[in-house]
Amino acid sequence: QVQLEESGGGLVQAGDSLRLSCAASGRTFSTMGWFRQAPGKEREFVGVIRWSGGSPYYADSIKGRFTMSRDNAKNTVYLQMNSLQPEDTALYYCAGARTNYAIPHYSSPGMYDYWGQGTQVTVSS
Repeated sequence: QVQLEESGGGLVQAGDSLRLSCAASGRTFSTMGWFRQAPGKEREFVGVIRWSGGSPYYADSIKGRFTMSRDNAKNTVYLQMNSLQPEDTALYYCAGARTNYAIPHYSSPGMYDYWGQGTQVTVSS
């Protein structure tokens, strides 16, 4: 059974940090992405990384504050979020893709085959 399980969300204050985790099981993915969705807004791309290597690709809105990494032995990808701001408040999802196209394509939610249930991040001012 394919499963993507996010964890690590919570309530923090502006300027704080959080690290989200996404554990993948049941299927081999080539590409893993993070997205977020705030109430009343569309799902927004955050970043993408390949299991095979290479640098992550990020949305401009979070560059310099968020960092993706992976642990292939644990089948887990991470999203380190620093200098969090109230506008970062959202439900954060990880997603897996079995394909291996040019990485900027994976800023689109439609490129992914499986999604986790999401983990809530709330940043108070």
